[in-house]
Amino acid sequence: MFEEKKAQTAGLITGLIFGIASLVIGVVIAFVIVSTLSDANLLQDGRTTTTIANESGTIVGAGYTLTGASADRLLSGSFVITTLYNRTSGFPIVLANATVSAAGVVTNATATIWNNASIGYTYIQKTLEEVSTDDLNANFTSGVNNVSNKIPTILLIAAIVLILGVLVLLVGIWQKMRIGGGSI
Repeated sequence: MFEEKKAQTAGLITGLIFGIASLVIGVVIAFVIVSTLSDANLLQDGRTTTTIANESGTIVGAGYTLTGASADRLLSGSFVITTLYNRTSGFPIVLANATVSAAGVVTNATATIWNNASIGYTYIQKTLEEVSTDDLNANFTSGVNNVSNKIPTILLIAAIVLILGVLVLLVGIWQKMRIGGGSI
């Protein structure tokens, strides 16, 4: 009359375990693909080097920011000063006295203020693929942080579903015992 329903709880537990395991495996595979693209330097062949011949500006101890520092797809730390002239006197400035930061800020190592300097420099721009991979890597990192914050909630919901499943099975067994027993 009553059909036995075995392994319903085991199916629920197995489903939860395989669901969480699949999520973890998927994230690991995605991380491997993105980190391989980022770390293997496979996307650098299309980089472009931009040369600026004569940019004029005032260089003081606090620094002068090169206009190339606002370029799209800028490779941080790729600035190289090639020429530096004092346009007022027409004489070259010793390149060793000028330093350029990774962000493209030129500073003067001496106390001299160069009011009318002419700066020649180069910088490198990343490929669109490199920028996309960098953005994807950053998004994965923030996404994993968001998911890892949600795992306790997911496990709590899974525990509640599991407890409710066990209660349903116990109620079913109790009703079966009540119907079939009682008179001897």
